[in-house]
Amino acid sequence: MNLDWPASFERTSAADRERNRSFEATLGATTKELATEMDRMDVDEYRGEIGNAHTKSNGLPLHNANPDDPGFVLRWVDDGEQFAVACDASPQLRDNVRYVLKWVNETRMRGQRPVETGDSEFAAARLPPGDDGDGDVVAGTATSQPAHEVLGVAPDAPVNVVESAARARKAETHPDNGGDSDEFQRVVEAEEVMLDD
Repeated sequence: MNLDWPASFERTSAADRERNRSFEATLGATTKELATEMDRMDVDEYRGEIGNAHTKSNGLPLHNANPDDPGFVLRWVDDGEQFAVACDASPQLRDNVRYVLKWVNETRMRGQRPVETGDSEFAAARLPPGDDGDGDVVAGTATSQPAHEVLGVAPDAPVNVVESAARARKAETHPDNGGDSDEFQRVVEAEEVMLDD
């Protein structure tokens, strides 16, 4: 069974996939958390997808799923609009599912802040109408740079090094200092990923 990767999402080559050593949760625990997160979002429907049929009825991988293709795609429908996020940055399915979980959680939490934005926090994951032949809109997780690279630290850097590097990068990229708000957000999210147990 081949993974139905969204059309315009770039794939990460096998040689560029990096293990994430900061995620300690199992695949089973991760999929359970993701199901809870999707329930919290109260979407119309959602479905996970992996590169084989070793899944639950909602498409989320079973605790012992081990497809040849470690990529993971999460699709959902909310108020009639279709959304998708995908990740294949790691050679391990568990890490790719966990990256998607983290993105969904962080994005949902941003939507709960009393801040006005021009669009939904999930706008980046919105897919175009089915009759639009231009393909899917990339949500950013499929080809995102590993967190340690964003911060310029080793993958197994100690907490104090991660915090120091993040502080310096946030100062460089902060919009109030002439930096780019998207890059600043990437640094914030990278720090959270690196410090997550």
